[in-house]
Amino acid sequence: MQPITHFQSRTVVLPTKDIDTDQIIPARFLTTTTREGLGQALFHDLRFAADGSMIDDFVLNTPEADGCEILVAGKNLGCGSSREHAPWALLDYGFRAVISTEIADIFRNNSLKNGLIPIVVDAATHEFLLRNPGIKLDIDVRTATLTLPDGGIVQFPIDGFARYCLVEGIDQLGYLRQQMDEILKFEETRSWTP
Repeated sequence: MQPITHFQSRTVVLPTKDIDTDQIIPARFLTTTTREGLGQALFHDLRFAADGSMIDDFVLNTPEADGCEILVAGKNLGCGSSREHAPWALLDYGFRAVISTEIADIFRNNSLKNGLIPIVVDAATHEFLLRNPGIKLDIDVRTATLTLPDGGIVQFPIDGFARYCLVEGIDQLGYLRQQMDEILKFEETRSWTP
């Protein structure tokens, strides 16, 4: 995982409420244990018709969505099953952050562990973002702030350990590996054996 400290991007807006993980990545695409290629199936049943053709008016299929790395979604994003493939698909597609007023706990935790920034904002900020698709936002993970085009700054909650891992570009295993000297020292000096 690459360190994530700060980035800017335009937004794409999908205002639908209660987007569950099966809508993000349908279960029939969960046959892989790697992330590569999952972005092609992101929102598959919303992006493609039964015959496989693109649904032209779905927001991700429009030219305005090209290059957007921030998805603004309706309330209760990521509800449903606990599949880690959901953040994998969003990341593989090119998203680096998702924003809503409510993000399901398991989805939020899976996102943080994989380098996708889940940002919860207040209702007024959310409403502004929903009404203004395509605006450029500045996200600073170190300060847990979202900067709006007018210079307004919105704080967002983020777990301290998760923030540390994101900024350092490590996952939980990487964090443990950083502590290897202390772990070995403890194992050598402990008075008991497992």
